[in-house]
Amino acid sequence: MMATKPVPSSEASHTVPGWPELSQDWSSDKEAFKGVHWNKAMMWIFLLSDTFIFGCFLVAYMTARMTVTAPWPNTSDVFALTIAGESVPLVLIAIMTFILITSSGTMAMAVNCGYRQKKQATALLILATALLGLSFVGMQAFEWSKLISEGFRPWSNPAGAVQFGASFFMITGFHGLHVSVGVIILITVGIKVLKGDYERQGSYQTVETAGLYWHFVDLVWVFIFAFFYLW
Repeated sequence: MMATKPVPSSEASHTVPGWPELSQDWSSDKEAFKGVHWNKAMMWIFLLSDTFIFGCFLVAYMTARMTVTAPWPNTSDVFALTIAGESVPLVLIAIMTFILITSSGTMAMAVNCGYRQKKQATALLILATALLGLSFVGMQAFEWSKLISEGFRPWSNPAGAVQFGASFFMITGFHGLHVSVGVIILITVGIKVLKGDYERQGSYQTVETAGLYWHFVDLVWVFIFAFFYLW
């Protein structure tokens, strides 16, 4: 009877189902992220997860709006401001949207200046972006205080369906938190640029990473503006 030749352990490992595919996937991932700075890769992963959260909030809002039997408040009336004795619908929201879109432009210019190693211009544009973000948060605080004074709450409101208050405070509050965190990040990065920290490192990668976060915050607001205020 012929003896069976034992299979070496190195060969046996290659015969385990799934190992070759796993090895190929790992090699592909390493190649895809080759040369990508770790903080940029982590920011993309964070933004992807945050996209799902905001997406769930907006889907829940749209589902509630389409299924409630109570009348949904008219956003043109709810978010109107009285100017010179006339009620102007959504004027504050329009200004807030303009501010965020402008801040996205200043942030893009800051990243461009960072690539060119222009320290002063980069810091100035980052701090200008932070100032625009701070003004947005201030306007949102004014909007919240106005609605609260008119009787709007997360669990009730005088204008119609109770789900309106819950959706408004949850979605805009979560976004406002992101903007506030972004302002803190931008101020911190701007100060570090002024101190020359990134110039000594020879890389302004952190400025680009902060820009990714800020552009995401701006993009999310466009969806909130379209689906919540205009719909």
